Amino acid sequence: MQTDIPCTVMRGGTSKGLYFLARDLPADVATRDAVLLAAMGSPDARQIDGMGGAHPLTSKIAVVGPPSHPDADVDYLFLQAVVEEARIDAGQNCGNLLAGVGPFAIEEGLFAAQDGVTDVRIHMLNTRSLAVVAIQTPGGRVRYDGEARIDGVPGTAAAIPIDFLDVAGSSCGTLLPTGNARDVVDGVEITAIDNGMPVVVMRAADFGKTGYETPEALEADGELKVRIEAIRLRIGPMMNLGDVASKTVPKMCLVAPARHGGVICTRSFIPHRVHEAIGVFGAVSVATACVTPGSIAAEVAAIADGEAVRELDVEHPTGFFTVAMDVVLVGGRIQVRRSALLRTARRLMRGEVYVPASVWGGP
Repeated sequence: MQTDIPCTVMRGGTSKGLYFLARDLPADVATRDAVLLAAMGSPDARQIDGMGGAHPLTSKIAVVGPPSHPDADVDYLFLQAVVEEARIDAGQNCGNLLAGVGPFAIEEGLFAAQDGVTDVRIHMLNTRSLAVVAIQTPGGRVRYDGEARIDGVPGTAAAIPIDFLDVAGSSCGTLLPTGNARDVVDGVEITAIDNGMPVVVMRAADFGKTGYETPEALEADGELKVRIEAIRLRIGPMMNLGDVASKTVPKMCLVAPARHGGVICTRSFIPHRVHEAIGVFGAVSVATACVTPGSIAAEVAAIADGEAVRELDVEHPTGFFTVAMDVVLVGGRIQVRRSALLRTARRLMRGEVYVPASVWGGP
């Protein structure tokens, strides 16, 4: 016997995942997680008995429901199904799946669309912060086709601008969780920063790398991965994240001077695989580091002083990610007034996903 659960598969940004209405999943967290692991096919390297794509970027889940925040239209909980472990991680946001939350909420009747463009205010439960996404809705229907192009996704689609209202320090409590723009861990200078995603920025050169290697080459370097993981485990408690051995944060990012007209070049560990691009919130945190005086990223990027509002192109293995920043210096410290970026999304399938009735018999 099996239990069928309404589900939508969507591409959000450069990721793909299962989208559920909160009311269709078990209220008990342990049962919910068991259901989602069964739906994804974890733990298994190929996730062959589930809907997961055998990679962290395609083993993602969005749970969407009515708002619990007075200034929001919907709630969004992001859950990462770990591919080779029986574990669901709720310790971070995902800005890529966030791009699909607005369209999903409209399609599922959680929020009424206007004719033209519909702004959806999303309460991101993982970090208790807000984002506003602008969805193209001509005639009150979600439009998916368009001319916007993002690196890492073939073709074009309707643009989905995303404004982050209050994500600085959302996971660690403050933008610079150690209190410093620069620290030394295991003899390596690092910058720990959290503007929507806890990220540790490090010079690629300090690890004997150029910063332009392919993700495959970096993943094949066992010694490099051991060194980076050792730093991650030590810096985690310093970032107010506690023991991070079984967590997917912080992300680890090697940086080098830009080569293709951007401000900085990145190679991101998420944390044990190398991202083929860079995560949304990871890019926002790196861009913020680029305009933070004294940080490793600011040193590598060497951005000239100028207007507070900047568009920063963060280079990654498959192109670049543009982040619009509005920052000011207050008492020698950076204050983020606005972070914004552009994503696209597309609904791929809607139906039911099946899990064994022994896992959950249904509502």
